[in-house]
Amino acid sequence: MQLIETDICVIGAGSGGLSVAAGAVQMGARVVLIEAGEMGGDCLNAGCVPSKALIAAAKAAEAQRHGFRGVAAQEPQVDFAAVKDHVAAVIAQIAPVDSQERFEGLGCTVIRAFARFTGPAEVEAGGQRIRARRFVIATGSRPFVPPIPGVETTPYLTNETIFDLRERPGHLVVIGGGPIGVEMAQAHRRLGCEVTVIEGAKVLGREDPELAAVVIDALRAEGIRLVEGQPVVRLSGSDGAVEVVLGDGTSVTGTHILMAVGRKVALDGMNLEAAGVAHTGKGVTVDARLRSSNRRVYAVGDAAGGLQFTHVAGWHAGIVIRQAVLGLPAKADPRAVPRVTYTVPELAQVGLTEAEARKLHGDRLTVIRADLHHNDRAIAEGKDTGFAKVMVVKGRPVGASIVGPQAGELIGLWALALSARLKMSAVAGMIAPYPTLGEVSKRAAGAYFSPQLFANPWLKRFVRLVQRIIP
Repeated sequence: MQLIETDICVIGAGSGGLSVAAGAVQMGARVVLIEAGEMGGDCLNAGCVPSKALIAAAKAAEAQRHGFRGVAAQEPQVDFAAVKDHVAAVIAQIAPVDSQERFEGLGCTVIRAFARFTGPAEVEAGGQRIRARRFVIATGSRPFVPPIPGVETTPYLTNETIFDLRERPGHLVVIGGGPIGVEMAQAHRRLGCEVTVIEGAKVLGREDPELAAVVIDALRAEGIRLVEGQPVVRLSGSDGAVEVVLGDGTSVTGTHILMAVGRKVALDGMNLEAAGVAHTGKGVTVDARLRSSNRRVYAVGDAAGGLQFTHVAGWHAGIVIRQAVLGLPAKADPRAVPRVTYTVPELAQVGLTEAEARKLHGDRLTVIRADLHHNDRAIAEGKDTGFAKVMVVKGRPVGASIVGPQAGELIGLWALALSARLKMSAVAGMIAPYPTLGEVSKRAAGAYFSPQLFANPWLKRFVRLVQRIIP
């Protein structure tokens, strides 16, 4: 068995692993990259990229359905197979950036096989032994399928298989009302499917209830049936005819089931015990430096057991590179990590929600709100439903929530404000181009100072004095 000695061995070629490998090898480190599945991982092949491509097609269909003032509405003619061709084309266009050929061109040794630890400093993969100074576990996660009675014999889809459908589902039953569930529900509804979402607790239950309500109202207005507070107790059926039985004894029948109840970290079979790497069902146990119980082994992205977002994996990669490649100290502080639900309207969050901020900061908290129905760009485009909410403590934002068009783009400013510990005065003092949706953030920041400027009797007296003195 051939022995390869290297500086860094990266296990997993998703967002986090590819970022570590690309950065390390271009800085001069020897890198071995191991991937048993498809290069690019879940995000490229079954997650972020195909879902947003599908959502884009669904938006185009909905735009035709509603038209605009002076522009006639018409029922869209949806070619579902052609939509899936668009999804495949988007993946194909992005794939070369994540390809084996590119990374071998950068200087990585790429092994397309499953990796298994044989000791604290060595793995086996593809009939080869790889001994490294540092290892990075970046294996990502897989869809979690709960052990519901009947699941073994009932056909169902996950995010890994739904994009392969060429024929439009007649009635898609989505089990799970989190971001993935509601995004896929709305996209398929707009493409002509009947859709029911079943959630055992609350739809978008992790989000600020006030913002979630705006999205939920939009979903219901488009004809999506939402069933909340009901666990699924049994599945049955065959291709094209499935039944979901709920805890109250009622049932939902449809043509397809989509499982969207969460994800499970992919660590099975890696023999982490041989490497002395502590782990749980949630992932590798890491410290703030993303280092495991084996000081040679780091974990990034979903494998690190925290927030499961592609941008988090990329952020983790930079933290590991600073330590493992450059020898510099670095820690992961998740307080400024944004998240977005890509429905229409979008829902975006960074930092603390209002409820979290009230629990942590109590009376020191000030909540500022700016509504889109006062934003001229939103009014001009007929998309003025939504608002921004900013949680402020001692003049600094500790969280921001936005619901409305392009909320995912708008939240970036507040992610910067939190990570750089900017004061509200910095946002209030920026010059925002007019007319843009981005003005809502400046309006929110300005609203924080309004009581001090417009409701302060001492300031008014001072201004009157200045007006008498200045010639």
